[in-house]
Amino acid sequence: MPANDLTLLTDAARAAAETATRYIGGNLNVTQKPDDSPVTAADLAVNAVLSDMLRSARPHYGWLSEESPDDAARLDNEHTFIIDPIDGTRSFIAGEDTWAHSLAIARNGQITAAVVYLPLRDKLYSADLGRGSSLNGKPITVAAPTTLSDAHILTTKPNLDPHHWHGDVPDFRRSHRPSLAYRLSLVAEGAYDAMFTLRPSWEWDIAAGALILTEAGARVSDKTGADLRFNNPHPQVNGVVAGAEAVWAEVLSGLRS
Repeated sequence: MPANDLTLLTDAARAAAETATRYIGGNLNVTQKPDDSPVTAADLAVNAVLSDMLRSARPHYGWLSEESPDDAARLDNEHTFIIDPIDGTRSFIAGEDTWAHSLAIARNGQITAAVVYLPLRDKLYSADLGRGSSLNGKPITVAAPTTLSDAHILTTKPNLDPHHWHGDVPDFRRSHRPSLAYRLSLVAEGAYDAMFTLRPSWEWDIAAGALILTEAGARVSDKTGADLRFNNPHPQVNGVVAGAEAVWAEVLSGLRS
């Protein structure tokens, strides 16, 4: 009997980890992409493993991956895989443990199954639409409501530049993680109150984390408050703001649109 979508993604994430970890300590053959972001032999090898495993299991699904040439044919598919083989490639190159495999399936623009896996931290986040989110098989939920001034938020320093905000820049505790998928997942498990990024965000970085967050009880939107839709012709969204509802709302109210 064929695996359901979430089981398929989970199995694929573990296969991706087996491939990626074989490159640790070896020659990564780092090159630069046209946007100056790095890509390694591990990124490409993981992408090949995932493409073979997922597309053979669901040949009628479209394909959108950071490390594959985009094919507009995906726009005609009801379902589409949205994949980041290694999210946090710079972290991977540096020998750190905060990189992740990010795997999602969109159906008509909505994410229906998602996995974010950090193999070196033994953290596997997953979500099935309407069935909640989990970390290593145990249910997770967002942090209890708090005010923005008391919040601990994942974001980068440039997002606190005054030109992004009405009036004074909010005063909250700030942290950062290199993997955007991991940032989203940390908020979903309640380790942080919110996260936001104001730059245009690639779908493969955020698709899996967006469902994990919403199924954990968070609000997730672009930086204007609009709902996120996926498998767009140009696969970017207008930033991301996510967190427990009260903090999410305060962040949005302070931002310049």
